[in-house]
Amino acid sequence: MDTLKIGKFIARCRKEKKMTQEDLAKILGVTNKTISRWENGNYMPDLSLLKPLSEVLGISLNELLSGEKDINVQKADENIFNITNYSRLAIEKVFKHIYIALMFLGLFLIISALLVTEPESSFGAIYTTIGLCMFIIGFNHCLKKYKVIWQWVLTFAVTLFCIGCLLFFDYVNVVENRSVPRFRLSVIYTSDNILEYKTLFYNVFRLNIDTPNEYYIVDKSKKYNFSTVPKSPFNLNKSGIDNIMKYKNKYIGNNSNTGGLINSLPLSDYGYVFEIDDTNLIINYDMTKWYYNDDLYVDKALIYNSVCFFVLIDNLDSITYNFSGSTYYIDRDMVVKNYPNYSKLIKDNKVNKNNFNKYVLEKINDDEFVKDVFDKIG
Repeated sequence: MDTLKIGKFIARCRKEKKMTQEDLAKILGVTNKTISRWENGNYMPDLSLLKPLSEVLGISLNELLSGEKDINVQKADENIFNITNYSRLAIEKVFKHIYIALMFLGLFLIISALLVTEPESSFGAIYTTIGLCMFIIGFNHCLKKYKVIWQWVLTFAVTLFCIGCLLFFDYVNVVENRSVPRFRLSVIYTSDNILEYKTLFYNVFRLNIDTPNEYYIVDKSKKYNFSTVPKSPFNLNKSGIDNIMKYKNKYIGNNSNTGGLINSLPLSDYGYVFEIDDTNLIINYDMTKWYYNDDLYVDKALIYNSVCFFVLIDNLDSITYNFSGSTYYIDRDMVVKNYPNYSKLIKDNKVNKNNFNKYVLEKINDDEFVKDVFDKIG
């Protein structure tokens, strides 16, 4: 349809009726600006206004759609075709707006689910999935102008991309923030306070659940199970050898390095101050040892801390641990002579992580071993 021709025809008929744009607008229930847009050929009247407009102007519907009076039969047939096509395009435009709105609503639901819900809650994954479906449906319908095959190829590609982004950012959050994976396949719980979260590409173990020493192990290669996953009474994300290796130093005199190491090891959460006397380290803990020694926790911590100090600081000779009411003195010779397989922890002045985990981390869970070693060096 020639909108410019129709617009001029509407203006001419209005003037013949001696009506202003304001008069016509009031009758049809629209604004002056809308009438102006029609007459300038910028827009066609809505389908619902075509018949009322033709009646007000005293012309037939066919004459309005042709932009001229006294049309012939052929022109009338053309108008029928044009109005049908116009109706179809108008409906498609409305639906396109609906599907675009559906896409934005889906994105809003995804972002809200990721920001508001906790990773432990299954509602986050449910709402994200619903939001993703809404986004993909809207995106697919916005591609109607393309061939069917390209429409579905693009839809499939965008779906994979969106899923990939969600899984990637979920993995980054798990690794960086030591969190529960939001998009998991299953959750398995054992009686020894361990949760395993299975995902498509990796597993996550959550140990010491809801305790101050809770920690996570991200099993990228899926090599662990409940029996083999590294267990510790301490928070390994903070105190494990992978985290404290950065404090390896030749000299005890580096206060910043020594303070960082003490702060990463067990017992630091209870408060402490330390001082360095030549090659000797003195740590004063703000706690009473017996009060926190359930399941030999403090004994295990003292053994673990001592081994870590002597392995990581080359010139350290001795450590004095002061608690409220008790003091422990440990020197390097006591640890070297009395801690089993100590010599295997260091090779070529480098810490052997595998041996450390085998002879220190695993052994720290053996109460009999801990009592025996503590009696010798504690």
